Amino acid sequence: MSIESHIAELEKKHRAIEKEIEVEMMHPNSDEVKVSSLKRKKLRIKDEMVRLKSPEPTLH
Repeated sequence: MSIESHIAELEKKHRAIEKEIEVEMMHPNSDEVKVSSLKRKKLRIKDEMVRLKSPEPTLH
């Protein structure tokens, strides 16, 4: 799997988790533990995308 396709998959997961968070928060008795867990998962995915998009450090 190329880096570009991996990033695309991560972006898809990131959007899906965002939707899941929105749906959960719309419920009057939303599960805050579940929302927090989803937010942490979303952040890990975002961090991974940023890491993959950043240029590799060069050795001098």
